[in-house]
Amino acid sequence: MASGRGVNLLKKSMKEIATFIRNATNLINDNEVNEMINLLIEAYKAPVRRKILVMGAGRSGLVGRAFAMRLMHLGYDAYVLGDTIVPRIGKDDIVIAISGSGRTKLIVTAAEAAKAVGAKLIALTTYPDSPLGKLADIVVKIPGRTKIAKEEDYFTRQILGIHEPLAPLGTLFEDTCMVFLDALIVELMHRLGKKEEEIKLRHANIEI
Repeated sequence: MASGRGVNLLKKSMKEIATFIRNATNLINDNEVNEMINLLIEAYKAPVRRKILVMGAGRSGLVGRAFAMRLMHLGYDAYVLGDTIVPRIGKDDIVIAISGSGRTKLIVTAAEAAKAVGAKLIALTTYPDSPLGKLADIVVKIPGRTKIAKEEDYFTRQILGIHEPLAPLGTLFEDTCMVFLDALIVELMHRLGKKEEEIKLRHANIEI
């Protein structure tokens, strides 16, 4: 009986996460997204290919890694903060910072360093007025309940129509961000004229 209730709760949680992501689609600002896309296309088409550095802490960092992999598959010179092969970042390179709260110290500090060398900073955050948001050249507001949210997540709960955290801590932001970035890859494929056959050629052929 207990296991049956657990499965029911699992499915209820899955449905509500999916519902939230569907509703969040209508809240993400098209102008913000187009600014991000245009900068990424500009970086790709530049005479000297600009580097892309993706960064995030914890689960946001895992989302960033998945996005950086797909950027590499598209032909971008993409890296993830913390890896040993990250090259020097300079003027007009692009740094993409993922932080639901926009207050994660590691990410804000790294963003400050990126701005200091003239890199373009894109922030994906739920709070555009956060320290990270204020540093960014482009902010894409990603709806979601963050791990620090208390009364601030009231609107999130209204969207979902829930009164209990069926998606604990930063799950809603992280899952929404993951789906957004996967969909962004599809948009970039279309605008750059890339086919799946081409990106397959850059997929790893030596794997563990």
